Parts: sequence; C-alpha cells; structure tokens
Amino acid sequence: MGEKDDPFEGMPTFSMGAGPPLVVLPGLTPRHEVPRGPAFLAETRQLGPLARHRTVWWVNRRPGLEPTAGMAEIAADYAACLPRLGAPVDVLGISTGGTVALQLAADHPTLVRRLVLVASGCRLGPAGKAGQRALLARIEAGDLRGAGAELARLAGVRPAARSLEGLAGWLAGPWMYRGPTADVAAVLRAEDAFDMTDRLAAIGVPTLVIGGDEDTPYGPEVFRETARGLPRGQLIMYYGRGHVGVSLTPGFTKDVLSFLDAP
Repeated sequence: MGEKDDPFEGMPTFSMGAGPPLVVLPGLTPRHEVPRGPAFLAETRQLGPLARHRTVWWVNRRPGLEPTAGMAEIAADYAACLPRLGAPVDVLGISTGGTVALQLAADHPTLVRRLVLVASGCRLGPAGKAGQRALLARIEAGDLRGAGAELARLAGVRPAARSLEGLAGWLAGPWMYRGPTADVAAVLRAEDAFDMTDRLAAIGVPTLVIGGDEDTPYGPEVFRETARGLPRGQLIMYYGRGHVGVSLTPGFTKDVLSFLDAP
C-alpha cells in the first residue's frame, strides 16, 4: 500500500495491490481527503480482495471545488489525470462516485476501458433526490447531527435497520462533518442536477451495473434503466441488499473481476 508515483496529484489518493490499474471513485464523503482511522480501514477492507488482482487507485474528488461545479467539471479533474496511468483504464465508481464515472465515460470515452457502477445509476431516484436535498439543507444550516442522520438513512445497509442507522448517524454527525463542508455541498448540488438518461445510448464503454433491490438513493428501477439504456450495459442485482450492502455481498469481487477480465 502506498502512493507509488502519484498520477493524481492534487486529488486525495491512495493505492494498494499489484496488477493492471483499477481506478476507484468513492461515494459521498464528508471531506475531500484520504480517510483516516476506522474509515480508512473500512475502505481498504472493501478494496483488499480486488487489490489481490489489480493495482487499485482510490481517488476522491478534488478539494476546493467551486460551489457551482457541475458533474462535468468534477469528471474533468479525473480525465486530466488518467492518461498518466496509460489510459484507457478500468474505472469503478461507487454511489456518487458512479455518477462521476458515468459522466467521465460519456465525456471522455477514450480514457475508460471498462466501467463498473456500484449502487449507482444514470440519475438519483425520487427518494435519493429528496434525501440528498435534506442532507444539503442540514449541512447549510449547520445542523451536523441532522446531517449525520440524513446520510445514515440514505446509505443504510437494510431498510429495516434505518431507524437505528439514523440514530448512529445523529451521534456521529458532529465528528463526520467537522470542519469545512463546502466540498460536500458542491457535490450534492452537482448530483442533484445530474441526469444522464438521454445520453446513455451514446456511451459505448462496456459497463456493469451492480445494485441492490432494497437500495434507497437510486433504486432497482434506475439500475435497470441504466443497464438497458447503455449499448454495452449489463446488470447484476443483489436481492435483500440496500445501498452499502452491495459491495459487502459474497461474490461481489468475483462478479467485478469476471466482467473486467472478460475477453
């Protein structure tokens, strides 16, 4: 694990493993930085099985985003760096990172070899749009406990546990959202306006969509719509899984590698 010769200078990055590069765009984070402590351990545990076969580059959004930055501007930051890895490269986007990755594939198709969207799609579903707007309102009001609760409810592993997850988020909110929140607010605004539905047919990059049938932010219908709309789209649906639970599903790593390594 290390920074190797960091091709993503100016963007929070860490790398692990060996093999062909796999660029991972994470989900929504409270700050645009490399996670620390338990959050870092959670990320590396999730990516560890992939890192046995690939050099995994975890790359967060650039700090200091303009408040009005759109998804195209956010994706352009990645596009400027990918040639340093010898693009085209494989890209895996998780949740909000998946919407950035889809924008990247649409705007810069020669840079992406294969694309995996994990618990993500061409737009937010109704519950996800409402939830993220509520999260943004809490952040802008300085209600950090409320922001933590909103995020936990959105990203819940299972709907049945959402009340408990909301309570955990309420308790953790002041720690999660301590310090400047302008970057996460900018990303929330960008994803609120994001809708790639009408451009899917023009995205020729082979794409695998992996989602859970109990996902809240996007939902199974958006996953199906995304995969159907892509000329080279595939869908794997995990049943009984919510938003965070997708990447924790047994067989997830095998499904991802089978797609990436296909002839």
